[in-house]
Amino acid sequence: MSQLRTIGLVLIMLGILSFSYGGFITYRTRERVIDAGPIQVTADKTHKIRFPEVAGAIALIGGVSVLVASVRKT
Repeated sequence: MSQLRTIGLVLIMLGILSFSYGGFITYRTRERVIDAGPIQVTADKTHKIRFPEVAGAIALIGGVSVLVASVRKT
């Protein structure tokens, strides 16, 4: 398998994964909801760092074009 074909397949997989998951890192923060003297109520909030859809589309299109170029070359 040529290097261009491998690069194309990796880019296609990255593009598909970015569309299917949408984000890759999650973290939690604790927020104070109510602070009334000695009574405090907190809530955990989950945040997700999103992967831009445009970058996933560019990776997918780039992978397909590299794969097509490697097939035409051989």
